[in-house]
Order: sequence, then structure tokens, then C-alpha cells
Amino acid sequence: MKPILSQEEQLAQTNFCVIVPTYNNNKTLEKVLNSILIYTKDIIVVNDGSTDRTSQILENFPNLIQIHHPENQGKGVALQNGFNKATALNYEYAITIDSDGQHFASDIPSFIDFIQNEPNTLLIGSRNMTQENVPKKSSFGNKFSNFWFWFETGIRLEDTQSGFRLYPLRLIPERYYTPKFEFEIEVIVRSAWKGIPVKNIPVKVLYDPLERVSHFRPFKDFTRISILNTVLVIIALVYIKPRDLVRKIKKKGLKKFLLEDILESDESNFKKSAAIALGVFIGISPFWGFQTVLLLFLATLFKLNKVIAFVASNISLPPLIPLVIYGSLKMGSLFIANNSSLTQNDSMVLSDVSKNITQYVVGSLILASLMALLFGSITYLVLTLFSTPKNKINN
Repeated sequence: MKPILSQEEQLAQTNFCVIVPTYNNNKTLEKVLNSILIYTKDIIVVNDGSTDRTSQILENFPNLIQIHHPENQGKGVALQNGFNKATALNYEYAITIDSDGQHFASDIPSFIDFIQNEPNTLLIGSRNMTQENVPKKSSFGNKFSNFWFWFETGIRLEDTQSGFRLYPLRLIPERYYTPKFEFEIEVIVRSAWKGIPVKNIPVKVLYDPLERVSHFRPFKDFTRISILNTVLVIIALVYIKPRDLVRKIKKKGLKKFLLEDILESDESNFKKSAAIALGVFIGISPFWGFQTVLLLFLATLFKLNKVIAFVASNISLPPLIPLVIYGSLKMGSLFIANNSSLTQNDSMVLSDVSKNITQYVVGSLILASLMALLFGSITYLVLTLFSTPKNKINN
């Protein structure tokens, strides 16, 4: 059993520093630094090319580690340089805090206390976005960011935009690709992809319209963030989620994986059946080349079992493709008039699709819908007949 340490002992025994990126926050910088010094002297200030009185203010803190950029390079670069310096000085953790005065250094002990029980966690300070003076654009931006973080990682957080964070320096990625505000999204998404736990911790926040200076440019920075999220979503769908699925199967073994994650999962029979219906629909429908991406997107959107849906989508495995094409063309011929006759042997050639593209597309969508309904219904009936009492209650 670990001995219970006082707040002072925890702070003294934890190998951490505080990184303060700053750009033209001369109104609040000195107050922020003095508040941090109450809890630790291990502070790295990154002056990101400030043109106000920042340099003069920092002359009053000669004992702090200081990095000065000749010109403004962006918050992302400032944080990366701060991380590099902290790593070179062998710190294990780095707490980042903005210099605009919205955060309270008195919350630093809460971060340190948390990692005593859950070390190597990346912590993000969760602000109360409903309190007075919180800009509406900040509240909306946070909800927007929270949704995409969940979509990209499967982790639900209440606040993904707070700059008050604790990073496990030895575990987070070493290289990054974004230089400005969007960096704070990149680092938490890629850390989560590495398997680092990412969690929220409640913190206090102050929005003082008279003192707080924000350098967030709504159009430019929101556009950069949107582009980054688009890239991250594609990577998540094409690589991360399939990778995690393969790793899970390898770790458990195929038999145990099928039993625990599919047949005996806590999901209702209806949800399992819906996942199979979705997989069959995507597998037959004419979305060649995009089936896996579309499948994972829809399964995530509707909160369906991705594994079950992926397995069901393999109804279009190569040996079955000729039958799917033939069935689609025949189904389409019932609705689209076409002068060319179609035999089963002819349908084995993919060129028939290009000759009868409208017939094929319409037929494949109708066939996909019918087969999805059929397979989903049969699955639901079978699962209902053979399900355990636990699953029957869930239904």
C-alpha cells in the first residue's frame, strides 16, 4: 500500500515542469508566472516572437528557463520546442498552461495527484463552458472538437481544447506536422492512437474580457483545424481502426474474439442484427474502393459493432463478386429498360457493368437493401432464439 503523501510531497517527488507558451500577453504574463512559482520553480517559458513588453517582463524572471523565438511561429511550434527542452532536461511530465490568465495555477496539484494513481495519462483540464463570460464561439468550437476527437479515437471527452494539460513526455509522439492551434488536436489524437490514456480533469477557468487576449483567428484557424480533422478521419478509417481490430484479434485469438466481442457482447440482438444488415448493404452496394471507409464511418455514426459489420461486408469477397454483379444487373433490369440481353455467363465479365451502369447501380442498391433486410431479420430471429437471458433482457 502506497503511503499517503501531502500536496507538497507529491509536487516535490514528481518529476515535472510547467511549460508556458506566450505571445503578446504582457497584461497577464507576470501574474501567471508568479502564481505558478507558488507550486514549482521548474518552469519553461516559450516567448513566441512577442512584440509587446514580454521580453522586459521575462527579464524579471532570470531563474526560469526561457526560449525566445525571433518571430511568431505559432502555438504548436512553441509547445513542441517546450517539449523538446523539457525532454532534454529529463523531465517525465510537462504541464502546459496558457499565459492569458484564464487558468488557475492552483489546479496544478490536481494534475499531479491524478497521476499518482494513473501514471502516464495525458490529462486535459475540463472547463465549465456554461459559466458567465464564456464566448459562444469557444463553446461551439469545443463541442465541434469533442465530436471529431471521439470519432477519430473512440474516446469521449468534455473538453478537448483546453490548453491546461499534462503530458507524459516519454510516451507522446516525437514528431508533429502542425505548427499552430491545431497542434493541440494533433497531439491528443495521435497520443490516443498510441494507446496513451487521454482523460479530462476538472479545472477552474476565468474569462476576463478586459485582460484576456486571444490570438485565435476564427476563419483561418478553424479552416486549418477542419483540414486536420479531415486528414485524421481518413487515417482513422483507413488505417487506425483496421489496425486496432487486427491487434485485438491477434491478442485474443480468433475463437475467443468471436465469442467475447461478437456473440456474447453486451450489445442487444437488434444492434448486432443492424450491424450485419449494414455490412451486407455496404458489401453489395456499388461503392467499390470506398466500402471499408464508408462502413466504418456509418458504423461509428450509428454506434454499431464495427467488427460484425466488417465481417458481414465480406459478402462481396472475390469468389462471390460475379454473383453479386449478375444479381445486381438482373435486379436492375426489372426497373431500367435495356435493349441488351444478359446471361449468367455474360455477367461474369465486369465490362457488362460499364455497358449497363445505370441498370447496375439501381439494381445493386435495391439488391443490397433487400439482402440487408433479409440477413438482418434472419440474424435477429436466430439470436433471439439462442440468446442468453442477459441478452434477452437487453432487447
